[in-house]
Amino acid sequence: MAEIGIFNTLHVTKQVAFGVYLDAGELGEVLLPRLDVPDDCKVGSELEVFLYMDSEDRPIATTRRPRAQRGQCVSLQVVQVNHAGAFLDWGLPKDLLVPFGEQRVPMREGQSYVVYVYLDKPSGRLVATSRLDTWLNEDGTGFEPMQQVNLLIYARTDMGFKAVINQTHLGLIFKTEVLQPLRVGQKVKGYIRRVREDGRIDLCLQLQGQEVRDELSEQILEHLRDNNGVSSLCDRSTPEEIFAVYKVSKGNYKKAVGALLKKKLIVVEPHQIRLV
Repeated sequence: MAEIGIFNTLHVTKQVAFGVYLDAGELGEVLLPRLDVPDDCKVGSELEVFLYMDSEDRPIATTRRPRAQRGQCVSLQVVQVNHAGAFLDWGLPKDLLVPFGEQRVPMREGQSYVVYVYLDKPSGRLVATSRLDTWLNEDGTGFEPMQQVNLLIYARTDMGFKAVINQTHLGLIFKTEVLQPLRVGQKVKGYIRRVREDGRIDLCLQLQGQEVRDELSEQILEHLRDNNGVSSLCDRSTPEEIFAVYKVSKGNYKKAVGALLKKKLIVVEPHQIRLV
């Protein structure tokens, strides 16, 4: 059965001057406007189309790809705010509505927000919400520590950054784990740091553990060899200076340096480290 808000594969049943009609099952015959009709399209052709509601609340098809489908999170820009709510540009002729009651903070024209796209059952329309906790899971059951995940940054707080995990869950990156510039709407790779006793998910942007420290130790030795055996990155260096070279936290860097010192491969001095 064809569904609103996702891509469907439908058959062409009729050609008219302003487009073609598609068999959408219980939704009836749905128009694909002429501008979206492929050149080789004919009655009986099979087309992959996205279904949504037009300005008169009738199902309509398009071959264009919106920036998100139903059940997905995405960062979108507000193009208009009126008495109904905020309207977002999501790549289709009809903008996506966020009603006032679904706005976590009041939305402003020209600003971008991370929203979840869903089908409003009373009206049958696709709408969006920035109240992500209504739709996404905050219980980390099933995740493993250091499991790699896809993150979408959706809010900044005093504690750090809130992120969407794999489009299904919500988690927190503590500010002590943030070693690179992050912005709302940014997509990054991350890791499950831990699942707390209350089920909430803590995230990190770097792997931890012995294997990672061993790899970092090799990078430090290579850096020393490439710089005449000397590096100015030492205990007095800032986290930002260390991250610029190795893309790791200062804590991980110090652990790797300590391991090299223990093996007597380097000498640590007040303002530098040297290769033995």
